[in-house]
Amino acid sequence: MQNQNEIILELVTRLINIENELKLLKEDKKDLFVEYKEKVDIKALRAAFQIAKIRSKLGDSEVMLDQYLDEVAKKINV
Repeated sequence: MQNQNEIILELVTRLINIENELKLLKEDKKDLFVEYKEKVDIKALRAAFQIAKIRSKLGDSEVMLDQYLDEVAKKINV
């Protein structure tokens, strides 16, 4: 049976590993955008990606989203 200090050390070690992996993934993501910035409009792609993620979570509410977006866009573009 592990004592409390060993458990804490194991937990912290695993957390550090995860944090390092997340940092590497963020760097990979940044590098990917740099690689494609001359080929596509990155701002538009990011926006499209965010919208697609939101839409995937809405289910039946997607129709309402489209209606709300139309109304909001009318007010913003005035």
